Amino acid sequence: MGRASKRAEARQSSRRGNVSRFSRGEEAMSDFENVLIDRVGTDDRVGRITLNRPEKMNALSQELLFELNDALHDLEADDSCRVIIVRGGGRTFSAGYDLTPASGKGADAVVRRHKAVDDKGRRLLMGIRTGMQAITNIHMYFWNMAKITIAQVHGYAIAGGCELAMMADLVVAAEDAQLGHPGLRGLGTSRTGVIWPLVIGMRKAKELYYTGENVTGEEAEEIGMVNYSWPKDELEERTIAFADRIAVMSADHLSILKLNMNRFYENMGIYSSVHSSTDLDAAGQFTGFSYDWQDKNRELGMRDAVRWRDGLFRDNDWYKYKDRKAPRK
Repeated sequence: MGRASKRAEARQSSRRGNVSRFSRGEEAMSDFENVLIDRVGTDDRVGRITLNRPEKMNALSQELLFELNDALHDLEADDSCRVIIVRGGGRTFSAGYDLTPASGKGADAVVRRHKAVDDKGRRLLMGIRTGMQAITNIHMYFWNMAKITIAQVHGYAIAGGCELAMMADLVVAAEDAQLGHPGLRGLGTSRTGVIWPLVIGMRKAKELYYTGENVTGEEAEEIGMVNYSWPKDELEERTIAFADRIAVMSADHLSILKLNMNRFYENMGIYSSVHSSTDLDAAGQFTGFSYDWQDKNRELGMRDAVRWRDGLFRDNDWYKYKDRKAPRK
């Protein structure tokens, strides 16, 4: 039986009321290659998913996204799991989407499953949009699932990595972590990052959107983007303690509390905002600045194209003043 068939069979079993594959005390299952699953906390009541592409800084490939989605479904079906921590293996949470076109395995592969280019090589808006929506749906599962989720961020959580972290119910970060979306600099919009106005307020959200700047974990706590920032060497221990404190309540009661909170923000338009942002993310591939970026990417390659793009934002006087605080009156 193939790997995908095993996952489908396991999910069907859990829906029939059987215990999840990741029942208490069981280690990560061998049929996942890009994520690891283990249990922590009192009586192993906290599930933990580790993004496991450390050599690629946990770039979100098609396979990683699909396996993450499968792992979330499996843990959701296990009543002994009350809270889920998602973290990155190695030196970072996630450096964003895997944009390596040659591999055929990057997040772009999800988009390319749909007809995104016509026979003349011209990009097609709705094909791109449909593929992007498939990725958005995976991110939104953090919001829609019954279990409480905590993103544990260290290193970088940028671009798609930041989008992923923002959809968790709670976010904690190392003080020196970097969170942001540099892809806003000519690569469309931030789909789930559009919740920033609800999280950090309109003014700061617009600043981050218009500049593509990162903030540190410490700064993220100050503006309300994360719940807590801690020293990196204490992050894992404190995150488990935080999750374990929540997990004293039963899974069904926690799901009621989550639903209660989510409905408030859904009434404020979070669904329509995220889906509209997905539409605009696709449309953003067709702007003048985006065309310039695409040309540079073809001419120079990804690494040098990023240097060109980011250089445009650093070649001005802002950084003379950025770290200066306003004088006291």
